[in-house]
Amino acid sequence: MTASRRTLDREIFALAIPTFATLVSEPLLLLADSAIVGHLGTDQLAGLGIASNVLGVLIGLSIFLAYGTTGSVARRLGAGDRVGALTAGFDGMVLAVLVGVGLTVLLQAVLEPVVGLYDVSPVVAEQARTYLRIAAFGLPGVLLTLASTGVLRGLQDTRTPLYVVIATNLANVGLNLLLVYGVGLGIAGSALGTLIAQGSAALVLAAVVVRGMRRSHAPLHFRPGGVLGAARTGVWLVLRTAALQTGITLTTFVAAGFGAVALAAHQVSVSIWTLLAFALDAVAIAGQAIIGRTLGAGDVALGRAMTRRMMGWGILFGLVFGAALVLARPLYVGLFSPDPAVQALLSQVLVVMALATPIAGVVFVLDGVLIGAGDGRYLALAGLIALLAYVPAALVVQHTGAGLVWLWVAYGWYVAARMLTLLWRIRGSAWMRTGAV
Repeated sequence: MTASRRTLDREIFALAIPTFATLVSEPLLLLADSAIVGHLGTDQLAGLGIASNVLGVLIGLSIFLAYGTTGSVARRLGAGDRVGALTAGFDGMVLAVLVGVGLTVLLQAVLEPVVGLYDVSPVVAEQARTYLRIAAFGLPGVLLTLASTGVLRGLQDTRTPLYVVIATNLANVGLNLLLVYGVGLGIAGSALGTLIAQGSAALVLAAVVVRGMRRSHAPLHFRPGGVLGAARTGVWLVLRTAALQTGITLTTFVAAGFGAVALAAHQVSVSIWTLLAFALDAVAIAGQAIIGRTLGAGDVALGRAMTRRMMGWGILFGLVFGAALVLARPLYVGLFSPDPAVQALLSQVLVVMALATPIAGVVFVLDGVLIGAGDGRYLALAGLIALLAYVPAALVVQHTGAGLVWLWVAYGWYVAARMLTLLWRIRGSAWMRTGAV
């Protein structure tokens, strides 16, 4: 039994460890960009915050390009159809470019009113618009990177995306420093540096996939039917992500009503939660690739064994990260704000967050398992159910003025509701469809 567990763990961590490093590097890059732009001034940093939020929503809703592609490629690979896996992956990449071009055109068209929704000062709004006008052209590259990464993960290759992301992030920081300060382009330099780095990453990852297709003699041509099939599959994951984005937006909206101290503490809390989510998501993404492959091969027993094992690791990592979150508070809380009131409130919220982290570990793993199984329709339904369970709790906190700590307690209930819906699904076998499709 021990050898069996060791074998399962070896396969899980062969994918999860490089994925962990890849995912964690992304929020660290955002921190570096914020530091570079932050030294230009408060208005520039505030403008970057608005631009990042707008881009974050668009890219977040497009995450299906990575998740859906991983599952479909892994399933065909498990069924022994490597050519079919690569062809399906290429369809996803073409779809990514088409969606990216569409979003670029849309964002350029509605840029003014979108920034206006934030109701900020004219100076901050102009900084946000300056960044977005340039960064919008990078959306096709960003989405192509998502899809290409999904293909490689589906092929059980998480190391190539890691190397490319590390090189891209280092290049991005160097370009931003050069263009922002060396050339003197200001916030436009940050947007341009990021555009160049992200575009280069997209080309490299796409070239890796295309090279693999040529080696396997997979047809390298545009297939409208395949692209439409990839789009239909992704619709459910878009709806799932939209439910998650709505929950996050509602939480921020309620927190804003509690005043500047609460909103400041909440902003830091969300940043920390995002970093935790990226860290915990490493096992989930490994789950997408592993479950897709095992079900594609028709091995239901191995799929269940892998699911149980990954759930165990999700809980363990959640406990470890949660404990570190609480015990290390004296070391990092003061780094985010000199305001004692913000520090005190943040310290309380972190305790609640730590209690929710093991639950989140289960949620992320099961999310990945069901994405790998191609169970997007249920994930969309589960996301809606969890959101409907959370909205009344958040509104009660708002109506009673209970404060930020209780808002995070309500958000913890939201995470628990997601876990319950996913555990209910895992109990049965309807999600364990075998074969290439």
